[in-house]
Amino acid sequence: MRQPVVKRVRQVPPARRAKAVRDATPRSRLTTAVRSARLWLRDLGGRTVVLLTGAVVVVAAVAVTGYFLSRTETARHLPDTRARSYKDVDACLLTGKDGITAGTTAAQVWEGMQDASLTTHARVSYVPVTGEQSAANAGPYLNGLLQRSCDLVLAAGGPQVTAAERAAPLHRTVDFVLVDDGGSGPKPTGSARNADSGKGSGNITFAHPGDGLRAEVAGTVERRIAARG
Repeated sequence: MRQPVVKRVRQVPPARRAKAVRDATPRSRLTTAVRSARLWLRDLGGRTVVLLTGAVVVVAAVAVTGYFLSRTETARHLPDTRARSYKDVDACLLTGKDGITAGTTAAQVWEGMQDASLTTHARVSYVPVTGEQSAANAGPYLNGLLQRSCDLVLAAGGPQVTAAERAAPLHRTVDFVLVDDGGSGPKPTGSARNADSGKGSGNITFAHPGDGLRAEVAGTVERRIAARG
């Protein structure tokens, strides 16, 4: 007599069954969405699909074009601060050891030179005389400016003015603007001789220290550069 066959049913743990349901749900939703989209496109017809595709392409192109145009406009309204152009004219200042420290005569001269640079686009620079504050020691520094082809040489301070006044007759193509700050150094004879008029002869101009020095230097530099053409 044959024994009855007993079928064993494999029991799936509840946790695994729940996971299988969760995994199947997104796939089912995705499958349903794809099937619905295909049916919708088929119902629309080929011509409508082409029109919709073209519309999408046009919208994307407009968006991309607008993006690049906006970047171009932004760049156009932000000028490069380094784009300022200068004339081939150099105005160089020779100062004492303190340079252009605020409150000094040289600081006023430097401010006037900067004002003139904004108007004329001339390049401006300065060099302080270090070490002994004498005309003899200022001479090599002045020669350095002349070798750099400075078109205008401004000197602030007794020793610097003395050195520049001695060199001026030897460099007729260079304009000199001299400002004696009334320090303890030797007084240049030219400055004393022209103290009333504020002007020297030839390629030398004397400026007066004081409250109006900045404007006087700016005006003198502008006139000298204009005379050069």
